[in-house]
Parts: sequence; C-alpha cells; structure tokens
Amino acid sequence: MDKVSTKTIAQNKKAYHDYFILDSYEAGIELCGTEVKALRVSGANLKDAWCRIVDGELFVNGMHISPYEMGNIFNRDPYRVRRLLMHRKEIDRLFGKVKQDSLTLIPLSIYFKGSRVKVQVGLCKGKKLFDKRATEAEKSAKRDIARAVKIRNNS
Repeated sequence: MDKVSTKTIAQNKKAYHDYFILDSYEAGIELCGTEVKALRVSGANLKDAWCRIVDGELFVNGMHISPYEMGNIFNRDPYRVRRLLMHRKEIDRLFGKVKQDSLTLIPLSIYFKGSRVKVQVGLCKGKKLFDKRATEAEKSAKRDIARAVKIRNNS
C-alpha cells in the first residue's frame, strides 16, 4: 500500500479559537492551474473563510490564494468562490446537520495530498466569550505546569 505524502499549505488557527470543532471532513477543491502553482509558491489564507451549501454543492467563500507572479492574464480573482468536491451523500448529511443544529462549516486547513489539493472542512459550533476565556485559561495552566516541570527537571 502506497503511503501518500501530505504537505500543509495553510491552517485556520482562528477557527480553533472561535469555534468548537465537532467533526471534520476531507474535500477536494476545484482550482485553476495558476492557483495550484501559487499554492506551491506562496500559500493561502483561510482566516475569514467559510463554507456554504447551494443547490447541493459545497462552496468555500473568503479564502485568499495569492496571484501567481508569472501567471499574467491567467490569474483569477484571489477571493473568488471555489467549489469543494465531496460525495453527494456527505454534502446532504452536512446540509441536514447545518440546518437542524444551526452549525457552521469552516475550512480548517488546506494541504497537498500527493499532487492533489485538499481542504479539511470542519463542522463547527460557535464559542461564546466565556468559552473562549475558559479555553485560554486552560492553555495558560498547561503552559505553567510544563514550565514548572521543565525547571524542576533541569535543577
């Protein structure tokens, strides 16, 4: 069995801060040639990106792919809406969850899997302000414990 290499292009760290990630799915993405070249060279930005289901198709909005420097007239709009590729049953299942439970679809990361570009889409629920504070306090406590253990082991 071949092991396919993966190379992360960009991650949406803001999504982990603003949302509880309930589940994640892998989707292909429909790109132009210069966009793939631009991803190899410069990368993408997923900070304010979000997904929407329209007429049984999944689209990602707000994802920025920098224009390819040598692409001249073939470059597309960096913020254009791009279609994500998933099986119909998966999209229908996601649509039901989004409508019924008022959840959100957020792209969590974009990466190369072999020679293909994939997007990890998360089924997310928004965090309230007190949830964000609790998460930050938990991270801070873990950091303090790790620092204390490191100091104790070094002395």
